[in-house]
Amino acid sequence: MKKFAIFLIIVFALSGAAMSQTKEANPADVESIDSIIKAVYDVISGDAGAKRDWDRFHSLFYKNARLIPSGKNATTGVVGANALSPEEYVKRVEPVFAKDGFYERELASRREVYGNIAQVFSTYVSFRKADDKKPFMRGINSFQLLNDGKRWWILTIFWQGETPENPIPKKYLK
Repeated sequence: MKKFAIFLIIVFALSGAAMSQTKEANPADVESIDSIIKAVYDVISGDAGAKRDWDRFHSLFYKNARLIPSGKNATTGVVGANALSPEEYVKRVEPVFAKDGFYERELASRREVYGNIAQVFSTYVSFRKADDKKPFMRGINSFQLLNDGKRWWILTIFWQGETPENPIPKKYLK
């Protein structure tokens, strides 16, 4: 029984260590708030069927990070959110990106920084093709970030798309 307990402790310790390991980030992607946000937009953007660099994507996120889309259910009218791990996000968007091009760019941002934490409202515009002139969608990504003294990490990206009844306020368009 004692050997089995030790075995379980080792298994849990190793699985915890494996779960906390992150892909090595490109230092240029994580050296500043601007660079890590730019890296997110860069890695998710591409033509229909184009492979995204998901290793790069994962390297931007802190352990247990979350991506949280929010909005109103068109059928029920209920406003809600769905918290996803970075891996769950990838599984959710890969079929969409296989069929449709998706390019997201930052239009404007507002940030607050205190010590090692930052909050950034990043207003985005989304296009199907890199050279499209008119976005098919706009909204705000709310980034929560942590600097561990060596680099910036994304803790959460919480977002909401613009709707006719909820337009983006002018202060977030500058």
